[in-house]
Amino acid sequence: MKRKHTVYPALWALCAASAVLLSVPWLVPHTGLVMLVAFVPLLTADYIASEAGVKRFWIWHYSTFVLWNAMTTFWVCNATVGGGIFAVLANALQMSLVFGLFRLGKKHLGGILPYLLLASAWIAWERWYFTGAEISWPWLALGNAFATSVKDIQWYSVTGTLGGSLWVWSANLAVFGTIVLLARGRWSGITNFARAALVSSLVLVLAGPPVCSAVMFNGYEERSEGKVDVLVGQPNLDPYQKFSSMRQSDQNELLLGLLEPSLKDKPADLLLAPETFTSDIVLGNIPGSPTWRRFHEFLQDYPRTDFLFGAATNDLYFTRSAPGLLCYPYGDGWRVPHNSAMLLAPDGRTEVFHKSKLVVGTELTPYPKVFVPLDKWLSGLMGVGALMARDVGQEEISLLHLSDGTPLGCAVCYESVYGEYCTGYVKKGAGFMCVITNDSWWGNTPGYRQHLSYSCLRAIELRRDIARCGNSGISCFINQKGEILQEGPWWEEATLRGEVNLNSEESFFVRHGDITGRASVLVFLLLLVFLLARILLPGRK
Repeated sequence: MKRKHTVYPALWALCAASAVLLSVPWLVPHTGLVMLVAFVPLLTADYIASEAGVKRFWIWHYSTFVLWNAMTTFWVCNATVGGGIFAVLANALQMSLVFGLFRLGKKHLGGILPYLLLASAWIAWERWYFTGAEISWPWLALGNAFATSVKDIQWYSVTGTLGGSLWVWSANLAVFGTIVLLARGRWSGITNFARAALVSSLVLVLAGPPVCSAVMFNGYEERSEGKVDVLVGQPNLDPYQKFSSMRQSDQNELLLGLLEPSLKDKPADLLLAPETFTSDIVLGNIPGSPTWRRFHEFLQDYPRTDFLFGAATNDLYFTRSAPGLLCYPYGDGWRVPHNSAMLLAPDGRTEVFHKSKLVVGTELTPYPKVFVPLDKWLSGLMGVGALMARDVGQEEISLLHLSDGTPLGCAVCYESVYGEYCTGYVKKGAGFMCVITNDSWWGNTPGYRQHLSYSCLRAIELRRDIARCGNSGISCFINQKGEILQEGPWWEEATLRGEVNLNSEESFFVRHGDITGRASVLVFLLLLVFLLARILLPGRK
């Protein structure tokens, strides 16, 4: 017991070191390479704990993941304290469960297999977050760590973000394995050929992807099959006051007043405004919206200019029974809300896309058969309105089209975090991408900067130019290499103008999807079956 207690300080120090290293790339730009060794202290702590016979090591690894989540995503609490705390603790718990499965594997599997189980299980979990989870929070997917280090990850156009997660685990396990080999004094016991092979493998794992990326970066030429002149309007409306203290008509005039001087100098092909800019649109009567009518009137002076803006829209149903679980009472009927992107042409043609990757709690009620009745009961008990929002997204991606027929994809805020989801826009023919967001709920924290950087990953994966509009920033233009070419200020009224290239070519990732994630799921399932067999049939070899 005394020996166990003597290693406790070392375990805490190592776990804290991992938490800090894991957090650095999300807090300090251009430090993604730190992730290549960030798990090494935690793996070392696990090794020491196993050698010393320390029990309940879950306390250490769960603490590591809680600290990592808290340091990088604390800003969620600015929008919802309960949601922020839940995100930190629940996400860390899932990470800890994956690590706990690895420790279980160490008891029943030999050699390198437990470490392969760890890497494949982690990436399989990330893929589940990206594709199938009802409560999805892939913000800290390991591959996202390189979002500000785009010159190192041009190969994301082949593998997608989970290729970065695979690189992280490959590098950490290679470095950790080398440290264990040296610590056990086995280096001198292997042949020169084996030493050369180990060193070469380590160098290849650490340096190979950046070198490959540098070659791709220098060799890639921006594809341009035409250009679209985009004018971005950043109205800088305080999200906590926008819906209560300023009339929508005043917000409209503020935005149009920002855009008009640039349009008088030279008309643009597309005007871009942020997510949820207006909330006065009923989908069954779009021309009845004061905002729609004002924008349509404005465009009459610019007959070659289209307007893309975000809107909190509603479908109204005047029926006795509710049209579904995700609706609110509205007079004698029902209201079904959406978070929408709307494209308005000068001739009045209007296209609508409903955001479908929704934020849990603030937009989405997960598992509605369970949580909607619970939400109603709690709301009635507390004497307040619904506690969880019930936005409804569309089931399948659709494109928006400029007046000349040019197709574009518009990812609404949180949707820009999902790489394979965004390939759907390109598969349907999007020549370029827009991202509209209102992420100023989080205040001046790392949150909005992290969110911005994820659009750079989408640009590489899709090989599409991106025009991004944030309510309070940061609005920007991103090229097909993921480089930010122009960016506006934070928390200021601003306009930003640039040309985006059109591209019809599909990247490998667009054509084939997340091969890394699918392969990891397969490896994980095979290893899991093998592990269960060893546990249930211990006498079998």
